[in-house]
Amino acid sequence: MIEGVKQQKWWGWGEEGHSYGYKDKPKFAPFVMKKVGVDIALPVKPIPPFSSLDVPPSRLSESLRQTLVGILGETYVQTDDETRVVHAFGKGVRDLVRVRRGELGRVPDVVLYPGTQREVERLVDAVVDADAVLIPFGGGSNIVAALEAEPGESRQVVSVNLGRLNKVLEIDEVSGLAHIQAGVFGPDMEDQLQARGWTMGHHPDSFVWSTLGGWIATRSSGMQSDKYGDIADITRGLTMVMPGRVLELRPLPSTSSGPSVREMVLGSEGRLGIITSAWVNVHRVPEVREIQAYFYPTYADGLKACRQIVESDAEVMMARVSDALETEYIMANGKKGSKLSSLVSKGIQKLMLQKGWDLSQIAMSFVGFEGSKSHVRYTKGIVGKIVRDNGGMGVGKGPGALYDQKKYDTPYLRDFMLDRGLVCDVSETTTPWAYAEQMHTNATGAFYKAMDELGLRGVVFCHLSHSYHSGACQYFTFAINDDSENNLVTYDVAKRAIQQAFMDNHGTVSHHHGVGEEHSPWMEQDISPAGVHIQRTLFEGIDPGRNLNPGKIIHDGAPGISTNSADHMA
Repeated sequence: MIEGVKQQKWWGWGEEGHSYGYKDKPKFAPFVMKKVGVDIALPVKPIPPFSSLDVPPSRLSESLRQTLVGILGETYVQTDDETRVVHAFGKGVRDLVRVRRGELGRVPDVVLYPGTQREVERLVDAVVDADAVLIPFGGGSNIVAALEAEPGESRQVVSVNLGRLNKVLEIDEVSGLAHIQAGVFGPDMEDQLQARGWTMGHHPDSFVWSTLGGWIATRSSGMQSDKYGDIADITRGLTMVMPGRVLELRPLPSTSSGPSVREMVLGSEGRLGIITSAWVNVHRVPEVREIQAYFYPTYADGLKACRQIVESDAEVMMARVSDALETEYIMANGKKGSKLSSLVSKGIQKLMLQKGWDLSQIAMSFVGFEGSKSHVRYTKGIVGKIVRDNGGMGVGKGPGALYDQKKYDTPYLRDFMLDRGLVCDVSETTTPWAYAEQMHTNATGAFYKAMDELGLRGVVFCHLSHSYHSGACQYFTFAINDDSENNLVTYDVAKRAIQQAFMDNHGTVSHHHGVGEEHSPWMEQDISPAGVHIQRTLFEGIDPGRNLNPGKIIHDGAPGISTNSADHMA
């Protein structure tokens, strides 16, 4: 490990010693048993020691090693096995299953840690001159196979960790812009900004273990994007190192300079170069911040209310609503005696029943408010009326405060479930408002149909996470009870069913997780064959030697089966 650069554990999410705990949540174990038939209290197999892995030796040539050491120094050219394995994968389900089994695929031959813009420029040229493969690495939180080298890659594979490029370089307080290095992790960036009274307001689920450069490279979105915008809105200018040249885009509020080069870089996943810094919108830390909790009779009522909030004069920081199953899951995660676990108390249940609600269909909602006291008061009044007009009711800000405290813990649950034989994953999409309810019905239906055909138990639930003028993102979480050696085949069937449902119901392949290899088979359905042709032409024109993270976004695999998974299952 490199001093000052955070690194996740090789076998799962986050840092060693931090995991999901359920023993103080009395409703969680019964919920899991009821939905998928798994007793989470049973003993689990320990994670195998790293020493048990058969790590392929580095193929780094002595000539390239000497060149890289000359650029970076010995300390920042790492070829030890654990560092290479950590940088071989993201944290998708397929990644975690395979690395725990010791099925490591094409591990990088070396991991580089540049500390300056000039070092990045020199190493990019050196790697391309050696006809090696270069893969940028931020926090390693990617879940769409955007970090793994193609199977069978015969050339040297170089992973570039930008963790030393972690500073807020400048704040333009007049324009509300900050110049920030791309390797900074979310919490470190916000600490630097807030120390000077500013915030970027971008908080994805992966916030603790993802970086500014990674957000830009995957077109990330955050929990507060209803107010602050997605990373595509936030990023106004950037610097990207390309072979033999450096792209410099100034931080302009808008421009008519032909097809947007900025848009070409956003979501490019390392196919065009390495993003080293960006100019981003920043805002003064708000005077007031609170999250209110509400209930609706049904998820459909919640969807309608969220649309009306967008249409209204209310300016909220977030508006989230969960379907009935996810609402039950949220309740099951409440600690004994907490406001979350007691939300549907006997008194509230009685009130809901008096209103004629079916308690098995209720939908929970969190709405976030930020700004001056008067703005928050005004906006809460608008939202409260919309909630009531759609049959809903408010239950205060206590549950929202608990949600806010625990919002980054969810990824640890994936490891916990995998330990117990449950394959868990997420898929998200956007649709116009006219198709939002249809998408929910048909995507969940496609998942359960796939489970029936496989003869397995599984569960899927959903929440609306981000809202726009014309539509919204819906975020699906699913779990499958399959601890067999074929559970990745099972996973592919379920993932394929959900992703195809997105295509069949006016959705997109992904809202904010990116494309990588996992989602690329659906790109022609998403953006049309002509759109894929444009992207392919762009990548081939910039990178004719296929040195820059090849195989991502565009590849020729079958729907639902990436090139890596097809290789794994062969």
